[in-house]
Amino acid sequence: MSGWLLQRQDSGQGVEDAVRAIVDAVRSSGDDALVEYTRKFDCPDFAPPLRVSGQEIARAAASVSVEHRELIASAAANIRAFHEAQVEKSWFITRPDGSILGQHVSPVDAAGLYIPGGQGGNTPLVSSLLMNAIPAQVAGVSRLAVCTPPRDDGKVNPHILAAAHLLDIEEVYRVGGAWSIAAMAYGTQSILPVDVIAGPGNVFVTTAKRLVQGTVGIDMLAGPSEVLVVADSSANPAWIAADMLSQAEHDPLASALCITDDPRLADSLSQALQAQCAELPRASIALRSLEDWGGIIVVPNLSVAVAVANMIAPEHLEICTRDPWAILPHIRHAGAIFLGQHCPEAVGDYFAGPNHVLPTLGTARFSSALSVQTFSKRSSVLSVSPSFLQGNADAIAAFARLEGLEAHARSVELRKRK
Repeated sequence: MSGWLLQRQDSGQGVEDAVRAIVDAVRSSGDDALVEYTRKFDCPDFAPPLRVSGQEIARAAASVSVEHRELIASAAANIRAFHEAQVEKSWFITRPDGSILGQHVSPVDAAGLYIPGGQGGNTPLVSSLLMNAIPAQVAGVSRLAVCTPPRDDGKVNPHILAAAHLLDIEEVYRVGGAWSIAAMAYGTQSILPVDVIAGPGNVFVTTAKRLVQGTVGIDMLAGPSEVLVVADSSANPAWIAADMLSQAEHDPLASALCITDDPRLADSLSQALQAQCAELPRASIALRSLEDWGGIIVVPNLSVAVAVANMIAPEHLEICTRDPWAILPHIRHAGAIFLGQHCPEAVGDYFAGPNHVLPTLGTARFSSALSVQTFSKRSSVLSVSPSFLQGNADAIAAFARLEGLEAHARSVELRKRK
């Protein structure tokens, strides 16, 4: 099952070769390469400057309706409150001999945020800006650089700029695609390099993030979206169908699965999926997703359902059972877990507060949602006392010589009291 879904991640050597050429061009030609690729893929008449001015950000924010500004502000408040609870504190312990050991937590200096433009910049992914920028701000990152592709008129969607204005983000660039990832990693004449790059994107953006990883940190290598619903006979098939389609409409490679121990629910769900899919504006995308990567799986009992869910390690896991909290302790691998009949995945996508940037393609087995920790570093702190050194010098030196490192041993022995 999980191996079947992993087939969605194969971008092919052709994609990597194309992206590597883009990265090399940006490293060698800087802004000129950014302008060239933007004209080729986004805006034929694009002209510098790349950076959106503060006046343009303010004007765009003012042009957005009060209703939409309030909606963005409400979601931002929920997201900020959740991520403030994630903040780690530096800590120290003191040994009886006076030695002090601890961990110092600090933010990275600069983060680059990639925000997709949606369909030609006309379906702005405002939620992605909130979900990426707010954890970085809560972590204490002093510089945020946002890259987002322009529309065909050369401008950035005003809703993206309104969200940036709300968050007091002043550094926004009209540049997208793999070339923007290279720019944030290596820097150009207009864009200073950053320390961490976060944000979703297509296969070219994801490949670029993989190629620059190591020069910068990245949030994750996310693949196509996915939802898995574990349901019993108490579940509402119409609701589950709607939740599955909310993922299927993203992308033909998205995966929407339901695992149930009730054959009658499976039959009702199949009918509901067909009926609802036909009514969607993006019906062709959703149908392709369901045909290629969707499914309804009937299992003997919920224990088997949970075992299959853990094997798949889905991005979004909905537990639609009579007692979802009884299931939760048995879930080991999932990007985000939605409990109960009234908690669809869309609640987490936009408004509740937890981050919607989540591990996909089974990587929830070892990775986590984007968080404040994505933009933070932890440094060990040591301040040992003279008595600690005196009491342990021989052991430390012996350990060093065990590994053939004489200079290590002598650096300790020189400090021993005569």
